[in-house]
Amino acid sequence: MCTAVRVTFGVAFGVAFAGALRAALKKASSDAARAALTLVLAIGVLAGASGPAFAGGAVANTPGVHPAVPMPPGTARGANGGIPGFHAAPAVPSYASGTTAGGPVRTQPARMPFYVATRGNLTIYLLGTLHVGDPADYPPGQPFRPQILAALAASPILALELSPDDLLVSQDDVSKYGVCKRPCLPGLLPDPLWQKLEARMRGNPEALAEIRKMRPWLASLLVETYDSLSAGLQTEYGTEAQLQNVFLRWKGRRIVGLETLAEQMRAFTNLSLAQQREMLAQDLAQTPAQNVSDVQTLLHLWRVGDADAIAAWETARTEKLSHDARVAASVDNRIVYERNRRFVSRMQQYVAPNKPLFVAVGALHLGGPKGVLQLLRQRGFNVDPG
Repeated sequence: MCTAVRVTFGVAFGVAFAGALRAALKKASSDAARAALTLVLAIGVLAGASGPAFAGGAVANTPGVHPAVPMPPGTARGANGGIPGFHAAPAVPSYASGTTAGGPVRTQPARMPFYVATRGNLTIYLLGTLHVGDPADYPPGQPFRPQILAALAASPILALELSPDDLLVSQDDVSKYGVCKRPCLPGLLPDPLWQKLEARMRGNPEALAEIRKMRPWLASLLVETYDSLSAGLQTEYGTEAQLQNVFLRWKGRRIVGLETLAEQMRAFTNLSLAQQREMLAQDLAQTPAQNVSDVQTLLHLWRVGDADAIAAWETARTEKLSHDARVAASVDNRIVYERNRRFVSRMQQYVAPNKPLFVAVGALHLGGPKGVLQLLRQRGFNVDPG
């Protein structure tokens, strides 16, 4: 499972993580380690499948709410949220100066992958999201293209990967299944993989102490979190949070989930040890700088708005980074494709004649032969760019 997918997928598990934060933080032994763990739980993964960590969590998906990250003494608050040894772009955009962490403030929003699926009098609008983002992509006053805003206004229901109600549920299972009572990770990994991870985290001894107690899938998310933050992306500028800021201004609207929290959690917790090792091996196959470059490439493709191009890039990246192609494919099937089928099934339950449904899921879920768009076509929908 590669970084790009989890960047878009992270909304799901990032949400679960954020809900379990209180329980998980009790296991952290220092303020610095808590800061690192907080960011893993709050951010999750980037785009929604098995790639860079662009996905946001419960905090990132709640309009007007900014992640509360415990700060180590003497640490300045920034986009890093206080992770020891981490330095990134400032978290707060300086609109007054005409710049943001991503460069000059744009007057036009990003294009984003946006599609319209129709079958008779049924209409589903589909937007591919990044669960963390750049404020430059959401200009004040017009965070989305007019076509997207019009579709959102016409839809009585907004369907996200997870319902906001699920975010309020206690998620003790996250720490139960992701964090061991004592250091377990070195014994769960082959020596060369553990040594590579240890070398990667050498500049962050507090985080390394905590990662020793994590299972491989959670350790993988932590590595991705560091790389995603290094690209200057921020949880409060995830697409879901920005959509809700607009959608909840209108009365009589409803936000639903396309899967339950338990279903989303099982995508990770049911992975075999071999699958978890594959996830982590892919995260460590490149240098941090190379992973950051991939995050920036994904961000560019998302701005262009072609879901099939995003899927093709992700497939090529996974093939390049995979340690075991068969195991990597099984991870993608569990994390991406099984969930795609569930998403489409739930969409058909929510959409009604002459009552459009607006769907927002990680961008890596949309394109490709096993993506949401193709699955809708197989069910008789005409799907066109929006």
